[in-house]
Amino acid sequence: MSDLELDTLLTFLNELDINELFDGEVTLAEEDVKLFSSTYETCIVSTTSEEVSDTTSGESSDESVSTFRPSKRIKTEEERKRQRAYDKKSRAKRTINLSEACEAFTSRSSVNPMILFITQSRSKAQSTMSKTLLHARDDGSSDDDGPMPLPVPAPPKKKVKKLPFESSYVNNLPTAAMYERSFMHRAPVSHVLVAPETQFVVTASVDGHVKFWKKMTKGIEFVKHYKAHLGEIHGLAVSIDGLRLCSTSADRSIKFYDVLAFDMVNMLSITFTPGECCWVSAKGAIEQKVVVADQNSPALRIYKAESAGNEPCYTISKLHTAPVTVLAFNHVADCVISTDQRGHVEYWNTETYKFPTATSGVVKFKFKGETDLYELAKCKTHAMAVDVSKDGKSFVVTAKDNQIRVFRFATGKMRRKYDESLTVFEDAQADGTMHLDAIDFGRRAAVERELANSDIVSNCVFDESGYFILYTTLLGIKVVNVETNRLVKVLGKVESSDRFLRLSLFQGKPKVNTQFEKHLKASSGLKHEAEVMSDSANERDTTDPTLFCTSFKRNRFFLFSSREPDEEDGEDSNSGRDVFNEKPTLEEAQVATESSSAKVLGETAIIHTTMGDITLKLFGKECPKTVENFCTHARNGYYDNIIFHRTIKNFMVQTGDPLGDGTGGESIWGGEFEDEFHRSLRHDRPFTLSMANAGPGTNGSQFFITTVPTPWLDNKHTVFGRVEHGKDTVSNIENARVDKSDKPVKDIKIINIDIF
Repeated sequence: MSDLELDTLLTFLNELDINELFDGEVTLAEEDVKLFSSTYETCIVSTTSEEVSDTTSGESSDESVSTFRPSKRIKTEEERKRQRAYDKKSRAKRTINLSEACEAFTSRSSVNPMILFITQSRSKAQSTMSKTLLHARDDGSSDDDGPMPLPVPAPPKKKVKKLPFESSYVNNLPTAAMYERSFMHRAPVSHVLVAPETQFVVTASVDGHVKFWKKMTKGIEFVKHYKAHLGEIHGLAVSIDGLRLCSTSADRSIKFYDVLAFDMVNMLSITFTPGECCWVSAKGAIEQKVVVADQNSPALRIYKAESAGNEPCYTISKLHTAPVTVLAFNHVADCVISTDQRGHVEYWNTETYKFPTATSGVVKFKFKGETDLYELAKCKTHAMAVDVSKDGKSFVVTAKDNQIRVFRFATGKMRRKYDESLTVFEDAQADGTMHLDAIDFGRRAAVERELANSDIVSNCVFDESGYFILYTTLLGIKVVNVETNRLVKVLGKVESSDRFLRLSLFQGKPKVNTQFEKHLKASSGLKHEAEVMSDSANERDTTDPTLFCTSFKRNRFFLFSSREPDEEDGEDSNSGRDVFNEKPTLEEAQVATESSSAKVLGETAIIHTTMGDITLKLFGKECPKTVENFCTHARNGYYDNIIFHRTIKNFMVQTGDPLGDGTGGESIWGGEFEDEFHRSLRHDRPFTLSMANAGPGTNGSQFFITTVPTPWLDNKHTVFGRVEHGKDTVSNIENARVDKSDKPVKDIKIINIDIF
């Protein structure tokens, strides 16, 4: 506040008749008195109503003015007490504050404009006045007011949280924007798991088939295929040590596998429909146990992997009140996290099958009300997947409402919450921050709505450090640092045709038998690579972080690594990144046939002649057989060195006869083939490419290019292309000197034809 504003405000305080404005005896509020007591003397009004002057005259006596005068002496506490006692006995007063006084003052008729400016904002005036009166001094003020206090220091800036060695953790994660490889099942893939200890990958499809894959130095290799179940697989779990696998299915069976031996070791026939399953034994335990949920009841049943009977060794029936949807084992705390359809989250010990006691040190709470474990129930949703960090300190829940929630295991408190619902992406697209094409976003949004109405599950996984989580979204696969709360990268954003769902992450150094890998490469035809391999190749200090994921309604699973797909294709790039390890379905075979046909047909042709080049656009979609005939002849050199045997001005130029007189030529199938008329392809413009014939269904190898519109040829000759470039070359051929049979006197030849 400037000196002028300060003087004006002090004038206001000295001239203001508070009693007159409020029609009675008033005093300033105690907090306002305290505000100025350190520097200014507050003279509280103690006048009677008789002493108030006539308000109609616009004048007030000096005795009835509430004044604020600078004082060279501050009243003692005893003097203040006597003043307050006198005021209390003499009359009752109504307390007001400065804001009320300012508001009343602005209603007066004669108001200084500067005062009105200051008093328009009551809160601002009071705040400004409190700071200014305590710190500002006039040049003529007394030294008794004291020195100016030091300015209040600015609050310290909040430090940005950083994760030590973050770059090292990020380098141990997949970095490629596109998936490197994909492999097939015969039905949509529903599960994918990685056994990090044994470095095996297990996949399952909705038709009940299970496949084993071995992690190699680069990529994976197929090991074994099981037709495990007759119905859809509901649960697939691998033990902590990576030696055992369990699968449950709608056919009411539970099967156990030895991972290293690729063998099924036990099978149980049960009387209920099983849901999720989870191994609940620590690494190295003598008896391996698995817990299986019931899809139709809250019961949880514990089975031994090597049990000969079909009955469970223990049943937990009173823990949940609704069917359990997700099971996850925290091997560090020796506890299982289970969630049900009502969103309730429970902890229970694998030995006592009860909530772990606080004395055990596993948890730091006694009642769930002290935690955030009711978060799902409050939001009226339930968990689809739970993953526990390697150190057992955190777990992440993927819920049906597309919210990713990260919890601390010991306290049950929620650390992070990420909203990945469709509404968030729609808002981002509307704001222009998504940078997605409108058509592409619309297609992704449609898939997201269909996914929301289905029972298909997606999940979120921790990396081995526990600092990063990876989960699937509409945009792709997000990698998030939960310590710094920062998005690190998005994988698969360019893969717009796939909506990724389940994830499983491999990190570490692949442990591969050199002789086994050499044998695989030799059997696949890569003899040179097999010869140069040595035992030292397996000892190199290299890692191959790979993310395995499934996709919505796809019978493939995908591999994201640190290599882009073209980096590893090399000379074998024709095979592509989508490996056909299964016999394709009828639909896939049809798509593959259409793709190969498109390569045979071609889209563009360049005719190299002795008078220049002619570029043609071909209509393979409308006239596939005609274009295939033309392209195949061109690739086979059938048209090489053939002359233009007929040219007519203001009509056309004709070629394609190996005899050179208009009587020869045949199709690639031998003989002649039928016409292919299309209503959108007409002889309505010059430079139209059309087939020559001797009547309906007599097409062979000869063709012509018109130089003027020739509508009388419609539905008589097949139009299969048009000239894009080289129209001057066609005109030069048309205007060449000819004999009486319309044959150019000087031969004009086709050197060759290139197809693209």
